[in-house]
Amino acid sequence: MPAPLPDHVPATMRAAVLHAPKDLRIEERPVPRPGPGQVLVRVEAVGICGSDVHYYEHGRIGDFVVRAPMVLGHEPGGTVVALGPGATRHRPGQVVSLEPGVPCGTCGQCRHGRYNLCPDVSFYATPPVDGALCEYVAIDEHFAHAVPDTLTAETAALLEPLSVGVWAARKGRIGPGARVLVTGAGPIGLVAVQTARTFGAVEVVVTDIAPERLDLARELGATATVDVRSTRLADTGYEPDVLLECSGVPAVADEAIRSVGRAGRAVLVGMGGDTVPLPLAHVQNFEIEVTGTFRYANTWPAAIALAASGDVRLDRLVSHRYGLADAEQALTAAARDRTTIKPVVCPRSG
Repeated sequence: MPAPLPDHVPATMRAAVLHAPKDLRIEERPVPRPGPGQVLVRVEAVGICGSDVHYYEHGRIGDFVVRAPMVLGHEPGGTVVALGPGATRHRPGQVVSLEPGVPCGTCGQCRHGRYNLCPDVSFYATPPVDGALCEYVAIDEHFAHAVPDTLTAETAALLEPLSVGVWAARKGRIGPGARVLVTGAGPIGLVAVQTARTFGAVEVVVTDIAPERLDLARELGATATVDVRSTRLADTGYEPDVLLECSGVPAVADEAIRSVGRAGRAVLVGMGGDTVPLPLAHVQNFEIEVTGTFRYANTWPAAIALAASGDVRLDRLVSHRYGLADAEQALTAAARDRTTIKPVVCPRSG
């Protein structure tokens, strides 16, 4: 049986619910009651991801289609306010970062530790699962990660995109002395830059078409940047050991893979077109390893440590803050302002 709500927790809450493309409504919903092994979290901050924007604009991403009203948001941080029956890992008042995908735990992928590939994962804001653009969520206690007192709930929320960077660095086997190319200086590219440096990369070159983002990439640790509006990557002669392709643009991925050196690795992180041209002769002749990434697995301890140490600056990603009532403004910020990096919604601020 779910636990009753504490007296200080209201019976209802506000939630940002997507009904159809560009039809987002702020609605009143019951506050969830935490079930066995769950915690109830008061949501303090939710980062807006490109997938949230895509669902808002198109109502679907590939085969994932919004067929019923769905709460958006999968980058939440907040405070534990209640424990479900048998939950023992947290105390009320603990700030936590929520890992938004809870796997089944029993399938072959889960048993091999690849729970990000679980076919039955329940992932926030992926149809038909509601996300966290609301005031309270209940989640399995093992996927609510306690953060040190030095980290805010806003930083806790941004551990989700940082985990994407950690996973990409692991897939690329970045280590001391590595030379890395990051294509695309959006939020994921910017965490990839920082993660690559913390993993030991001595060179991190970043490409993009936005000068403001390239400036921020240098501030956050890029050793060089290339504005590909005026300079072709091929003309730089840069030959990385590892490519972290974060743009999701097929033509960018094609050119970037061609730059990877012998026995190098190309990690496809960004989501864009359904297909990417593969320079097969280069891949075969140079024995390039090409791999995709899908979310992350077992990354939160590393992400927390990187943020707590100060080696990764997540605060520099935040470009806009909104209350829940203005969630639609957060989802459309990038379309209105090209300097947008990461909008954050703070459900309790309005």
